[in-house]
Amino acid sequence: MAATIIYVLGVILGVKAVMEIFNEPISGAGKIIATAFVLLLSWVGIAIYYLFMRGNLTRWFR
Repeated sequence: MAATIIYVLGVILGVKAVMEIFNEPISGAGKIIATAFVLLLSWVGIAIYYLFMRGNLTRWFR
């Protein structure tokens, strides 16, 4: 039961992160790189996105 809740929460946060990445005004390659990073690293990628990448994507991928 707890594993299912953790899994569903991870999917929801992953989808939310990807939607936020695709709404950023950055290049297409930057969107693909950031999305791949978040999705391939699962929970670690989601944590890194929300802690470090979220406010810096436009500066990193101009």
